[in-house]
Amino acid sequence: MKWLICLYGIVWREMLRFFNQRSRFLGALVRPLLWLLVFATGFRSALGVAIAPPYETYIPYSLYIIPGLVGMVQLFNAMQSSLSMVYDREMGSMRALLTSPLPRWYLLTCKLLAGIFVSIIQVYAFLGLAWLFGDAMPVLGYLTVFPALIANGILLGSLGLLLSSLIRQLENFAGVMNFVVFPVFFLSSALYPLWKIREGSDLLADICGFNPFTYGVELVRFALYGQFDPVSAAVVVLGGVILLCGAIIGYSPSRGLIRRKAS
Repeated sequence: MKWLICLYGIVWREMLRFFNQRSRFLGALVRPLLWLLVFATGFRSALGVAIAPPYETYIPYSLYIIPGLVGMVQLFNAMQSSLSMVYDREMGSMRALLTSPLPRWYLLTCKLLAGIFVSIIQVYAFLGLAWLFGDAMPVLGYLTVFPALIANGILLGSLGLLLSSLIRQLENFAGVMNFVVFPVFFLSSALYPLWKIREGSDLLADICGFNPFTYGVELVRFALYGQFDPVSAAVVVLGGVILLCGAIIGYSPSRGLIRRKAS
């Protein structure tokens, strides 16, 4: 029972913080909507994207980038959660949480699940707005994408946890946004298919192929069409487990941040 109470308390606290920060919710929606309505509209009637089965031979570009924008929502939410953890650590509330009787790995996993829950709310709000603007995905896809969102949320949320264990001061977070978030997003298949990128540069396509975010986007893209991509799922799950283990080690008093500060 105490394990469930802990999970409920952490998730509820994150939800209260999210709903009390309306600008955070609006920012999470405005960013992908600008890409969808401004960037994609210019190509809506002039460009179709050829992609492999199970999709149609050509689909509107606006529909192609929706999974990439879903990944953007989850990526920026993961970074926002990372920022809040750095802030909580400076204020002392994070340290108080980690000194509770429950295992540290469980507390960090609860924090991760809370961030995933918030990101899924933002994703479905974005998909609803995209549907209102005429960019509707298959109806079944709104259900089949849910497990993919959880898996992708674990990958990106674990990345945020790992970064928060490495960032010592809140002022350093802007540099992390520039040198981590934007390369992760742009060096992926979120905006263009890998075969299209390879037409311009084989090296850039190979870099995108090694980017775990690419597989997270593809997992969401397949799921929105009611399909399952086992390769992407394996990479996302394995990457999430590795990053989460790294974050747990980073928050370990004997090997992580606390020990470095004491030194």
